Amino acid sequence: MPLIYSIGKLTVGNALMVGWKPRIEGIENVPKTGGAIFAGNHLSVADELFLGAAVPRHLAFWAKSDYFVGKGVKGFFSRKLMEGLGAIRVERAGGRAALTAFDAAIPALKGGDLVAVYPEGTRSPDGKLYRGRTGVARLAVAAGVPIIPVGMIGTEVVQPIGQIYPKLMRGQVTVKFGEPIDTVGRSDDRTSLRELTDQVMGEIQKMTGQEYVPRYAPKRPE
Repeated sequence: MPLIYSIGKLTVGNALMVGWKPRIEGIENVPKTGGAIFAGNHLSVADELFLGAAVPRHLAFWAKSDYFVGKGVKGFFSRKLMEGLGAIRVERAGGRAALTAFDAAIPALKGGDLVAVYPEGTRSPDGKLYRGRTGVARLAVAAGVPIIPVGMIGTEVVQPIGQIYPKLMRGQVTVKFGEPIDTVGRSDDRTSLRELTDQVMGEIQKMTGQEYVPRYAPKRPE
């Protein structure tokens, strides 16, 4: 586990577990060894904080490339922080540039690391669960690792859009881990990837009880 991530687990992670006292369900579904993808719903920026606090192992999150290329002292510390957390760089340009994140994630997963992905692609604007994008399935099949569905409940209340820090509300957040979905032997054709993605979203919906919307979530304004 990267040093800065370890420090964060001991400080921020423990503070969240003690101060906010989130309920954790299905922790036995978190693999003790080996690579896996955690695919969850996305209600708040607090999702990453509580998910990282709940998972006992290192969990690699995606971070936009801006954090890796900043100038000056601020840019230096931002870059070192991302590297120290073991974050995976994502290019905002999309297309071939965005696929570099996959290129970085696949060897990490094959090497036994854990990666967090939000299939909806953006935070839900209204608390509903939107159609998942097939990138999570494509990545899991390419790396040959299982997908762990994750259901986050209450994070949008603790830290709604516009709230800088999570509000101190004990017992409001619940983190649910579903049973691993095996991807070994799965085809990577478009139809199969869509079926696998829909399966993952179905498991998330069962855990959260969110209303499902069979279309992609609208992009948030810049």
